Order: sequence, then structure tokens, then C-alpha cells
Amino acid sequence: MQKRLRIGVIFSRMRVEEKWIFGALEKRGIDYERLDDRSIAFDLDHPEPWRMYDAVIERSISYTSGLYSLRMLNAFGVPTVNTAAVAEICGDKLVTSAMLARAGLPQPHCVTAFTPEAALDAIEAFGYPVVLKPVVGSWGRLLAKINDRDAAEAVVEHKATLGSVQHSVFYIQEYIEKPGRDIRAVVIGDRVLTAIYRKSAHWITNTARGGEGELCPVTPEIEELCLGAAKAVGGGVLAVDLVEHPQKGMLINEINHTMEFHTLQPLSGIDVAGEIVNYAMEVAKANPQS
Repeated sequence: MQKRLRIGVIFSRMRVEEKWIFGALEKRGIDYERLDDRSIAFDLDHPEPWRMYDAVIERSISYTSGLYSLRMLNAFGVPTVNTAAVAEICGDKLVTSAMLARAGLPQPHCVTAFTPEAALDAIEAFGYPVVLKPVVGSWGRLLAKINDRDAAEAVVEHKATLGSVQHSVFYIQEYIEKPGRDIRAVVIGDRVLTAIYRKSAHWITNTARGGEGELCPVTPEIEELCLGAAKAVGGGVLAVDLVEHPQKGMLINEINHTMEFHTLQPLSGIDVAGEIVNYAMEVAKANPQS
């Protein structure tokens, strides 16, 4: 008789998404454990306690905590949703862009520089306005729309002064006149589950910044782009953000490996949390130790 699956869930804060995931695990009668990333520790000499899990779902708010947890778990031979390799790509906008470019997928024009002088030259070559993004970050934080040379000099100087590794990388992206919205689609495995428009009068449309959700039909174009994007970064449980460019058409903007779905799930009527758990169960059953 096949043993009962045991799944761990690493999380930082009990958001509604985590409550839904825990509820989906309970509904399916799966043994699971809540693993608060503020209290867990990894002992490299004693990986056995972690090997009790047939799979672990990673839901950390901190990219760093989540990534290193996944690295440790994968090193111990514990399957994870998502893998450390996928998290490393999706958590860094520049690496994501590089993978999309390698796959030949459409995305906004972006340029990267490593000094303030090179960044200013690149911004001038773009023409104004442009968008400056941190390579690591979420919820639309620390984005800057730069409208002129004075603003460019000020923002670049501020980033250089902050001095962190991430702020020493200047990720410069073309500014796109969106039609008051962008698109977020959820991909799990080889399926595009659903999509929503994120609408706002502001140029930043994230729902975390006040954007409103509206159901978006999953067209063949959206499905093809999203599945291509997921494949380019390694697949798993992902949110693919698309923008509608007035000349170039639909472009892949970002890919998120620990997406929030508090707006998307009730709007779509699809049990996203349940689908994440179903996927984790498939990953767990594929584990030779299960």
C-alpha cells in the first residue's frame, strides 16, 4: 500500500493564499506541516528531518529566504514547488529577461548597465520616458518612471548611494503606454489556468498598489505566450505578467514564482490553491522516496 503523502509548506506570514493552501491540503486529507521561515533552520550534517517530506511548497515573502530554503531542500533531495533553479531565474528580472531572450519570446526592450555613467548613457539612448527597475523586488516597489535627464541623474545617484548589490545593477526598460491595464495569468505545469486584467489609472497596475482585477479571457495568443514563458524559466507554479504594447502587440513583462492570487481566485472562480496542492501531490508522487 502506498504511504500517505507528507507535504511541508514554507511561509512567512499567514496571508489568505496560505490559508487557502492549508485548507486545500486538509480537504484532500494530506498530512502537512506549516514551516514558518522565521523559525526553521537547516543543518547540513543532518538532512534527515527534511527528508520526511515528500514535497515542500515554498511561499516565503523574502526572495532570499525562499531561494536558500529551496537550495538546501533540493540539495537534500527533497522535491519542491518551485525548484531552486526556477526561483533563482524568476526572482531576478535580469535573469528572467535573459531566459526569455534566449527562447526568442517577445518582451519589452531592456538594457542593463553596472555604473551610473553607463546607465545614464543607456537612458539617453532610449529617450524619455523610461522605467528603472530593481532586479530583485515585487509588488511594484522601487519602480521609477523617469521623464527627463534631471530625474535620471537623481534616481541613478540614489541607487548608487544605496550601495546594495541589487542597486548596483541598473535594469532599464522601455516605458509602454498600456491601455490602463496589464494581464496576469497563472500557469501550473502545462496548463494556463486563468487570467485577469489588472486595471489602474496609474502606470503601475499591481493589485498590491491599488489596481483592480477583471476577468481576462485566455486567448490562444495568451496561452502560447504563457506556456512559452513558463518553459523558458523551467516550469512549475508561475504567474506570467503580460503587457499590451501599442505597436509590438502582447509582450511578456515578468514571471513570478510565489504569486499572490487573492484577487484572481475569487474573480475566476477557479480553486488556484487547490490546483497548487494537486501539482505538489504530483511532484511528491514522482519522488522516488515516496
